[in-house]
Amino acid sequence: MKALTNDADERLLVEAAKRDPARFGELYQRNVYQVYTYVSRRATSREEAEDITADVFHHALANLKRFEWRGAPFAAWLIRIAANLLTDRWRVTARESGNVVVEDPPDSSMEGIEERAALFQLVKRLPEDQRRVVVLRFVEQKSIREIAQELRRSEGAVKQLQFRALERLRADVEGAIG
Repeated sequence: MKALTNDADERLLVEAAKRDPARFGELYQRNVYQVYTYVSRRATSREEAEDITADVFHHALANLKRFEWRGAPFAAWLIRIAANLLTDRWRVTARESGNVVVEDPPDSSMEGIEERAALFQLVKRLPEDQRRVVVLRFVEQKSIREIAQELRRSEGAVKQLQFRALERLRADVEGAIG
């Protein structure tokens, strides 16, 4: 199946998965990296991040019939589930340790989640080499030198790929707004 890139295709995929849960695997493949990245930056360990990511997709599959398309990417719903699971886990941990949880974790607002999900969709549309540089630089927080070594390119080439990717993302965001 060709790569699905637009909202209409994603919506059709969600509807297909509602009718046939076996199709949920396609939604999983499209979104697991984004959900894991979100969770791993907030979890206390790799194992916890893996457990919560798995829980997100179990919860999503179990509640897929309740999902309503509202124009935001499907990933926004998954990230919201992840945020709720993280909050629940933090509350349980705080209660068990005797600490008081005063507020929800940062970045759990629906607007912020939807913005990050939309940005991730734009990053997914970048050419492969630009996308890889963006992920290595901003998700994995590697230096230009580390990326150059990993990709076997010069530092100048990596900087140029990063520049082009950011310019394209800026144009895409401005085009979506305006």
